[in-house]
Amino acid sequence: MVSKEDSNRSTIADESSKTGRRELLAALGMTLGSGCIEEAQSLVSRDRPEQISFSIKTLPADADPWAIRIARFLIEQLKAVGIAAQVEPMERVELRRDILLNQSFDCYIASHPGFRDPDMLRTLLHSRFGTEAGWQNPFGYANLRVDELLAAQRRQSGHQRTKTLQELQHAIARDQPFTVVAFPDEIRAIRTNRYDGWTNQESVHSLLGYLSVRSQGSTNRRLRMTLQDSRPTENLNPLSVEFRNNGTILGLLYDSVGRWINGRVRPWLAQSWDWQSSTDNLVAEISLRGGLWWHDNTALTAKDVAFTYEFLKDTTLGTQKSPVPAPRFRGASSVIESAKAIDEQTVRVTFGTTNRAVALQAFTIPVLPKHIWRTKYKQAKIAGLRSDSPTTKALVWNNMQPVGSGPLQFQNVERRQSLTFERFDRHFLTRTKKDYDLTPEPEYIERYAGEIGFKQLRFLIVPSPAAATKLILNGDADGTATSVTASEVRSIGHAENVELHVDESLPMYHLGFNTRRAPFSNVRFRRSVAQLFDKAFLVKSVFGSYAEPATSPLARHDSLAPELRWTGVDSELPFPGENGDLNVAKAKTAFKNAGYRYTNNGKLLRR
Repeated sequence: MVSKEDSNRSTIADESSKTGRRELLAALGMTLGSGCIEEAQSLVSRDRPEQISFSIKTLPADADPWAIRIARFLIEQLKAVGIAAQVEPMERVELRRDILLNQSFDCYIASHPGFRDPDMLRTLLHSRFGTEAGWQNPFGYANLRVDELLAAQRRQSGHQRTKTLQELQHAIARDQPFTVVAFPDEIRAIRTNRYDGWTNQESVHSLLGYLSVRSQGSTNRRLRMTLQDSRPTENLNPLSVEFRNNGTILGLLYDSVGRWINGRVRPWLAQSWDWQSSTDNLVAEISLRGGLWWHDNTALTAKDVAFTYEFLKDTTLGTQKSPVPAPRFRGASSVIESAKAIDEQTVRVTFGTTNRAVALQAFTIPVLPKHIWRTKYKQAKIAGLRSDSPTTKALVWNNMQPVGSGPLQFQNVERRQSLTFERFDRHFLTRTKKDYDLTPEPEYIERYAGEIGFKQLRFLIVPSPAAATKLILNGDADGTATSVTASEVRSIGHAENVELHVDESLPMYHLGFNTRRAPFSNVRFRRSVAQLFDKAFLVKSVFGSYAEPATSPLARHDSLAPELRWTGVDSELPFPGENGDLNVAKAKTAFKNAGYRYTNNGKLLRR
């Protein structure tokens, strides 16, 4: 049955073929001076079938050689099925602002930091975070059942939680708010003639990785690492979303109550913590070590820890009508209800109805010095940020004279050239073992205690993996902080005094959809696009087989749903083709079944 509205539109369209533009406007009851010309043009354009078109935002080849190759592969598949898509390379900061702050994108391909605990999916996908900045549901995804599962796993533990997480993974695979492509390995080159002790238990480019290094000569030597990301030379704010990929660089400067060590959150600034639970609340009482110091030689106390947790919940410190939480660490800080300093070394943290595994994430947040950050509560504006999104100075401050409490402290910077840290000799790890309290230290503290094996750590900014490898082979750098590509493996492997380190990583490459916009608001369209990835082929052709294709974002976690385990093909959306060659007819059928239609010359039309 044809509606009255459809009938009217049909009449207008027929009339438009007989009359000019002015007559058409008159037929709509409008005049040129009425201010409604745009509305009339919009009505007419709806009757003209348009080809589906959109852009895929990503990093350029020099910034991320993997992401843009994945994007180009997808573009070729999209063109084959009649979609007019294009790659839009962007600088790192601009891309992250568009995705994580302004939500200004159709879709994108990038690396996500990954998941140490599955609860990180809660802020990534829960509908309540759909209007927040950062990795808080940038997709605008909303599914009530998924919301229920995300809330439930937060309260559960053991087999019950695993079962919920498995159902959650199936829901994500079905709805495809984002599409997992692969988990790349980290490939690094390390020179062996100046330093040794590089750990095989931790990533080379990690706090514990650097603490494991021992100089073969004087401990006052400089350790030189290559870095392909210049952003740390422009911004050292641990709360900044667009300038942070992960926490490694800032983790050297800022300590936290606990650290991830061998897959567990273990005490770090804390000597210990004790749990108290009731029906409604989980409470932790944290006992800090004695003799903790900030890099400006101010004492670090329980007040700094309590301040950090409260500040991250509202960086306005209650001075504005609505709180402005810090987007980074939002998932971890959101489980805290309150934090209070009981004395100089004791903090009481109250959580909501959550399990200990989720609550422990809050202990990994970098602790901030209250005497510096408490002045950063005022509202701020910055060019490039969405005007309706309130922010504070704390979130936009570049913090280029950072004061932390980590084992390394800031020394100097050359913008887009180098960043140098130096050993902080008042850090608790620099004490000899006999200087510790009578309380026995855990084995991991015993392992890293004593003098740090170098005086300075200098990051040299390089434009590409090839440039990084050249510095290593020439002896001008001691290691690569950023992963190099598979094409550098051969030259590294044949070099004298150079070792290759390959580690599995948590970050995943993925395609993110803006579900707020058509056609990505249609789950069947998203699924039709997602099937165009030949993930096994991409792992070979893009990553040189130094990656693992995946269907689930929890592919490297114990709670991976067995049915979504990679067995050679994507179990949810297998690629309609073989070895990168698309079966176009089969792929088009998926779009037709999703309710879309094609022109005679093969263009896919908007519905």
